[in-house]
Amino acid sequence: MLRLLIAVGVFLVAGSPLLATRPNIIMIVADDHAPWAFGAAGHPDARTPNMDRLCREGARLTNCFVATPVCSASRAALMTSRYPTEVGITDYLSPSRMPDLGLNPALPVWPRLLSAAGYRTALIGKWHLGETDRYHPTKFGYDLFTGFRHGGMTSQNPLVEIDGTERRVAGWTPDILTDHALRFIEDNRNGKPFCLSLHFWAPHANAHKIDNDRTWLPLSAADFGPFRDLDPQVPHPGFPKLDIPRVKRMTREYLGSIASVDRNVGRVLKALDEWKLAGNTVVIYTSDHGYNLGHHGIWHKGNGRWILTNNRGPRPNLWDNSLRTPTMIRWPGRVRPGMVIDQCVTFLDWFPTILDMASIARPKEMTLRGHSFVPLLRGDKTSWDDDVFVQYRMWDWNQTAADLRAFRTPHWKLVRDFHNSGQDELYDLTNDPQELDNLIESVDPQVAAVKSKLDQRLHKAMQKIGDTQK
Repeated sequence: MLRLLIAVGVFLVAGSPLLATRPNIIMIVADDHAPWAFGAAGHPDARTPNMDRLCREGARLTNCFVATPVCSASRAALMTSRYPTEVGITDYLSPSRMPDLGLNPALPVWPRLLSAAGYRTALIGKWHLGETDRYHPTKFGYDLFTGFRHGGMTSQNPLVEIDGTERRVAGWTPDILTDHALRFIEDNRNGKPFCLSLHFWAPHANAHKIDNDRTWLPLSAADFGPFRDLDPQVPHPGFPKLDIPRVKRMTREYLGSIASVDRNVGRVLKALDEWKLAGNTVVIYTSDHGYNLGHHGIWHKGNGRWILTNNRGPRPNLWDNSLRTPTMIRWPGRVRPGMVIDQCVTFLDWFPTILDMASIARPKEMTLRGHSFVPLLRGDKTSWDDDVFVQYRMWDWNQTAADLRAFRTPHWKLVRDFHNSGQDELYDLTNDPQELDNLIESVDPQVAAVKSKLDQRLHKAMQKIGDTQK
């Protein structure tokens, strides 16, 4: 790795003509933002004018999937282009249960390569890949870190690490993070190209509870006001014993939290316009995974929980609403405004794609599982593999365990649980895109043939990366 970085640094010295023409990159990553919960996706109640603007002025990727639908494991895949079982983080990190676990600093990560190539780099916001100093974001190529290393936060008056010291900051958490992000942009707008990772905590629910239940409150009047008296749309309202009042209350708060993110996305876009940086800045918006609120009778993500009047227990899953993320990319001069890209990409693809955006060659000796989708952004006619393999191996810490794998094509999805018998799933996505009819026990010969073929492909994908069952 050291030899690689030296070689890159020698080739790309600061001030070179190539460095001067490279775009700035801003990657905004929300937490728990569902693929259905913004205006351009068709949700009738969401208020996301700035995310919708990114869709109009850039490309919307309708099929961006995570490698694992929980925080830490997904972020590890984003950083490394490796599957969670390969890097040893298959679930979210809990400091109380595993205080010394984090992402191995020896692994190749794209911020380090961008930094070596002359980019000024910063992470503002959530890290959640290790809390000890060994795993500090500055060990992974970020020149600057302001935010929180852990996963749990609050929507107001957060504890924020600033200049290496954690301090309480008064205000709304998304606004505070954006304040620091704008300061970084302003400080670097006339120098080297910069790469900013802006990782919001929202719209994740708060770590504390109100009336012994999860809440996204408090939220500012500007963000929550439009939703306070809303009678929101409820997915799958006929699901047996669905707790509809609870779904509606949580949806109101959730949409308000998304609005707080969107408002701050608008602040970033406005600053880029005012500082005349928009024309040479790639703006990416995505989330660390998807989310459910009433879908399939659950709320949350891959470690979902029933939201029923008679059951609030766990429901681990690999449904598309947990795996798919809202994703949009604005890249003036490279991405045609209003593009809709339906090909399947994954979080494993971000590493090579960001290198491609920055005109940094992908090191041949480096193992990356993903591929650059810049050709898709350019609208090139190119072959593309739309099949997706995903994992979720839960830590066994709450008498709940699952060892899930899925192989998904544009038409079918097979889910295997190697820990719990009788929990496998098979969905015909062409005729059942909401994944409501589990065909795993079907005796139809054609369905059985599909299941057998998908099972073979799933095991082949596992074998390729050394993914063995527990």
